[in-house]
Amino acid sequence: MPRGYMEGPAAEEAERRAEEAARAKDEPPAPDLQRAVYGCSADDPQPHFLGWLGEVDPDELFATGAAWGVTVRRVAVAE
Repeated sequence: MPRGYMEGPAAEEAERRAEEAARAKDEPPAPDLQRAVYGCSADDPQPHFLGWLGEVDPDELFATGAAWGVTVRRVAVAE
């Protein structure tokens, strides 16, 4: 016998999705994240921004000794 309404797990899942969609409209959009290369150099021994991944090669910076403590971080980019 068909039901005219939903109940049980299917109804709970539908309600959860509707609530998530309503919350998503109220939240600001996620920031644009880019991969940035950070490390230390002879000019500045404290970790600092060296460039964007793709524009600088972190492996090459480390291998040549131009930088050490090299890391790649995701950072928010202001538009």
